[in-house]
Amino acid sequence: MEDKELMNIDITEAAQADSVSAEAIPTETVLAGSVTEDATPTCADQTDKCQNDTDPGDTAPTDTAPADSGDECPADTCGTDAGEKVFEEAPAEPEVIETMEDYKDVLESSLRKVYEGDTMEGEVIAFNEHGVILDLSYYATGRIPVEEMSADPSFNIMTDVHIGDRFSAIVKSVDDGHGNILLSKKTAESEYSWDKLKKYMEEETVISGTVTEVKPKGVIMYVEGIRGFIPASKLGVKYVEDTAPYLGKKLQVKVADVNEEAEKLILSAKEILTEEFVQQQSENISRLSVGSIVEGTVEKLQNYGAFVDIGDGISGLLHVSEISDKRINHPKAVLRVGQKVQVMITRIDNGKVSLSMKAVQAAEEQKLEEETPHEYHSEAAPNNPFADLLKNFMK
Repeated sequence: MEDKELMNIDITEAAQADSVSAEAIPTETVLAGSVTEDATPTCADQTDKCQNDTDPGDTAPTDTAPADSGDECPADTCGTDAGEKVFEEAPAEPEVIETMEDYKDVLESSLRKVYEGDTMEGEVIAFNEHGVILDLSYYATGRIPVEEMSADPSFNIMTDVHIGDRFSAIVKSVDDGHGNILLSKKTAESEYSWDKLKKYMEEETVISGTVTEVKPKGVIMYVEGIRGFIPASKLGVKYVEDTAPYLGKKLQVKVADVNEEAEKLILSAKEILTEEFVQQQSENISRLSVGSIVEGTVEKLQNYGAFVDIGDGISGLLHVSEISDKRINHPKAVLRVGQKVQVMITRIDNGKVSLSMKAVQAAEEQKLEEETPHEYHSEAAPNNPFADLLKNFMK
C-alpha cells in the first residue's frame, strides 16, 4: 500500500524533462528578412505605387516624360535619389545545426544497463512519509522506501529531506513492479561511510549530531548513518556521572577511533569543550587580581593541598602550608569537601591560581590592629606627673 501511495507522487514533469527528442533537424533554413529573386520589385511596380499614393485631386504635370524601359528607375521616381536601393537584405546569421553528438552524454546515461548492487546518484523530485522519488537521469526514476533512507533513529523524512537534495543509493532491484528502480540509501551509507569517518578522524573534522540514546557509561550518536559511542569520560571537560540529561541534546564531536572490521565508532566531545573552556577560563582569570579575597568551595583534597572552586569555572590550589598557622600533615585535618572558605589570591601564573587561608587571617588581624586605639604605656615611675599628663593626651 505504501508503494502505491508513493507512486502517486506526480513526477510527470521530471520524466518529460529527461526525454530526448529524436525529431529530424531541417537542413535548409530561410533566413528572416531575406527576399527571393522573384520578389524583387520592378520599376513599374514602384511607379504604380507612386500613382496610387497620389492625391486624386492633384493634376499630373503635362510635361512629365515617360519612364525609360531600362533597368534603373528615373531619379525622381517616388521621391527617391538616383541609384538608391528601395529594399535591403537583412545580414545573414550563422546557421546552428544540432547533431546527435550534442546529446551523447544524455543518451549514454539513459541507455546504460543497470544491475543490482550498482550505485546511482539522483536528485529528489518528490517525497512523502512513505519514501522518496529520485531523478536518476535515466529512462526510469528511482524509489527509496522510508525504511531504506537511514539507520539513524532520529531521522525524519518530512524534515530531513528537501526537493533538490542529491545523494547516492544502492540498487536493490531494477524494477519495483511499478517501473521504478528500487534503491537503498541506508545500504550506500554503510558501504561508503567508513571511508568518510576515517577521513574525518585524520582531518580532525568537527561533526554535529544529536544524542539518540543514553547508557550508564556514555551516550549514542549516529554519524553518516553509523552508530557511534561517546564514553562518559569524553562527554565533557570532566567525567560525566549522569548521562540522562544528554538525551536529545545536540553536540559537536570529533572522531576518536574508527574500526570498520569490528564496526566500532568512538566519538569525543571533550577536546572541543576543553578548548572552549580554556578560552573562557583565560578571560575569567584576566579579571582576577592578586591580593583580593574571595569565597570558594573545597572541591578536592590531596596530600599537598586542596583545590578550591572560586567561581566562573576557576579552581585554585590552596597549598597545605597555606591552610593554617599550625603545622598539619593533611588538608583533611582542617578541611572537608564542600566546605565554604575565605581565601586570598596570592599568585596568578600561566592560568594557574594560588590561594591562601593564612593570608586572609593575617589580613584580618592587621585590620583589627589598625582599628584598635593604642594606649600609651610609660616605663617611668608610676607617680611621675609628666607620664600621667602624656597618657591623658594620648587618649
